Amino acid sequence: MRMAVLASSRSTCLRRHVGAVVVKDRMVLSTGYNDTPRGLPNCGDGGCARCASDVPSGQALDTCLCLHAEQNGIIQAAYHGVAIAGAAVYITNQPCLTCAKMIVNVGIRRIVFGGDYPDPLAAEMLSNAGVTVERVSIEVAVPE
Repeated sequence: MRMAVLASSRSTCLRRHVGAVVVKDRMVLSTGYNDTPRGLPNCGDGGCARCASDVPSGQALDTCLCLHAEQNGIIQAAYHGVAIAGAAVYITNQPCLTCAKMIVNVGIRRIVFGGDYPDPLAAEMLSNAGVTVERVSIEVAVPE
């Protein structure tokens, strides 16, 4: 989880810094953090208008240009040809529905997370899919 917190420090999102680490057989396979796609301006540079707005958390996600930490962890593994089926993912926050769907389809079997995220449907879907979900108490503040 400390590595997920460290990964979250790379985020340029104006709303939330989230980090993810994909692990299998005690080896780190991939990491991710929430940010705009490669080559686009970061949130703080005007890359994502939603991040600079006052839209409540968990709403209007279809207008956000950022990729979530879990998505970036999965994409990085694919980009480098690393198989992550059967892995676990450590995330600083509970996954949203979109990330939960990706986690299920890629074959990740365990999620360990620190902070809440307002998406009860994601939690229900992960349970129905047989993905083990475990919340741990950690300090998720990014080290200065």
